[in-house]
Parts: sequence; structure tokens; C-alpha cells
Amino acid sequence: RLDKIRHADLIKILFSENPGVLIQVKHHRLVEKILDDHGVGFAIVARPVQERTLIIEKGDFRQEFDIDRLRDVWYRTSYLLDRRQSGEECAKERFEQYKHQPLQFRFAPSFTGKFADLGIDPARKEASGIKAAIIRDKGTNGEREMAYALYLAGFDVKDVHMTDLTSGRETLEDVQMAVFCGGFSNSDVLGSAKGWAGGFLYNEKAKTALTNFFARQDTLSLGICNGCQLLMELGLIYPEKGAEHPKMQHNRSHKFESSFVSVEIPKNRSVMLQSLEGTTLGVWVAHGEGRFVLPGDEADYGIAAKYSYDAYPGNPNGSDFNTAAVCSKDGRHLAIMPHPERSIFPWQNAWYPYVFRKHDVTPWMEAFVNAREWIKKQ
Repeated sequence: RLDKIRHADLIKILFSENPGVLIQVKHHRLVEKILDDHGVGFAIVARPVQERTLIIEKGDFRQEFDIDRLRDVWYRTSYLLDRRQSGEECAKERFEQYKHQPLQFRFAPSFTGKFADLGIDPARKEASGIKAAIIRDKGTNGEREMAYALYLAGFDVKDVHMTDLTSGRETLEDVQMAVFCGGFSNSDVLGSAKGWAGGFLYNEKAKTALTNFFARQDTLSLGICNGCQLLMELGLIYPEKGAEHPKMQHNRSHKFESSFVSVEIPKNRSVMLQSLEGTTLGVWVAHGEGRFVLPGDEADYGIAAKYSYDAYPGNPNGSDFNTAAVCSKDGRHLAIMPHPERSIFPWQNAWYPYVFRKHDVTPWMEAFVNAREWIKKQ
């Protein structure tokens, strides 16, 4: 009810451009006293209800609005603009699905979200002796958050630019984990990761360093976003497939997709994700060529993570089998399009279950800790 607002003209009240804040509180009398004590004007105007109806009342006026219908009316403008970018098929699918694809979360009962329970010391100063290399090229932009995620998990992190590899200054011989970060290497000229892959394929020193690293049995690798595209382009996830190794393709929407989605971790053989089996987690995606095209049967691929929905935009790129991540047969090499390194803290998530918001870290941190623990055992 808007009776507490003294202005008589309801239209002017509802469409006023005066500054103001609408807040929902549990103990309204306490808040009223605080506002009064500080000379802040306020009016109690509404209370929440379970029904999907918005009711506006003032004096003798009463009007009910169907919230779901209003959402469709509001969203329709976005749909009409989206048709020009994504085409009718994806635009219509987004419009029809936007209220049927809620974010989903399911954590393992044993996950506490506490630093100590994961063996993490955020104030660590001493070296651990477990080395990870952040490998980047010009245009990479995800190296800082990745470096911190690895440091937090217990790695000693070194920064390796492609020029270090092509010049021979870096050989990766003292590294146990290689991480290829997200971004837009070489501005995606000729396609995502094509130029980056060429840096390895057509430079003998870089090629030798990479080949020797992947030949070792005591190493792990992780490719995220642009790094995922690189590993797929180089055929490093399924070397047994040779020329038939799948490559990443343009998103079905034909545009860059940036959103926060939920992914499910199925039974898998990934060193990093195996312990997360059965969980459903929120994660950021940001890519233009993120579609896994995987001919044949799903069982032919080590799918380590899947988008929670078949339809767009829950499956943001149209990947076969809703694939978000794949890993090698031995589980040591993981290629993932979403960005777990940008989702390791609850505050980084677009939404995080309220009951877990006191967590130090999200379950994604467990994946990096798993990598640390695997290497320690080698």
C-alpha cells in the first residue's frame, strides 16, 4: 500500500525520478528507529507475498498485475533486439527458456568451504616445491586470477610467456603442472587459439618443450577457455584420435556469450574433477567459439562437466551432450570452457546459496587442491 506516501497523484509516485531506495527487512521497527535517529525519511510501502502477483493499492485504488506476464512484456524488447544478433531460432529459445532455467547448486555434504579443511593457508609465504606454469600469449587475460587460484591451492606459480618458450629460455622441465589461460590470444585472428597453436607447431623449441612435458607421466595440464581451445586445436586431449581429434566451433548463437550458468559434474576420470562427482556448481562462461562438436557416442569422450540444461542459453554454445569440459583417458589433462578460476570465492559468483555464503571458498577450489594432492603423491 502506498498510503504512507503523502503525494496524492499515484502516477507521479510510481514514475517519480526522485532518488530513493527500496529495501526489504525482517525487523522493520529496528530499522525505522535507526532511520529516525539519523533523520532519514522513509515510508512502509509493501510486504512480500508468495503469490506471483503484484498488488498496488492507494486509497480506493487497487490493481493486480500478473508478474510472469509483466516479465514477458519486459523481456520482449530484449528478444526483438536479440533476433538481430542471434537469429530467430536462438532468440526465441532464450525468450521461451529464460524463466525455466534457474541456477542450480548441489554441494557434497562433506564440503565445508573452509580454508583449513582444504589444507589452504592464504597467508602462505614459503615455497611448497610444487611448481605450476601459467602459459600465456599476447591477448591472454585470465592469468592473474588463475595464478592466485593456484597459489591459494599450494602451488609455486611461475609466469611463462610464449616468447620464453620460443626463445628456449623456458623448457617446462621443472614444472609439474601447465595451465593455459583464458583470453583472446592474437585477438582470435584466423580463429580462437589458431595463432597460439601455431606458436607451438611452427617453433621447434616451443614444440619440443610441450611434447616433452606431455610425454612425462608425473604432469598435469589444464586449459581454460582460450586454453581449452588451444588443447583441442593441438590434439592433446585425445592424441589417440590423431587427425580425427575434435576442434572447438563457433557458438550456435553466432555471437560471444558471457553469462553465469550452472554445470553438473558427472562420474569422470579427471584428476581435478573426480572428487566433485554429483555436484552442480555455478560458473562464468565468456567465449565465442565454445561449442564442443563430438561425433559418435558420448561414451567415446571423457566428459568431465556438463551444462545443466540442453536448451539455449543454459547450454550457451550448443555443445554436443551439453559438454562443458573433457579430459584425457588417464585423467591428467583437462580442457574446460567455463572459468572455475573466476568462481572460487562466493562473492565472485553471480548468485551463491544463502546458507553457504560464509564459505571461504566454493567447491571449485577443491579441483585445484586435487591437482596439488595428486602431484604430491608422484
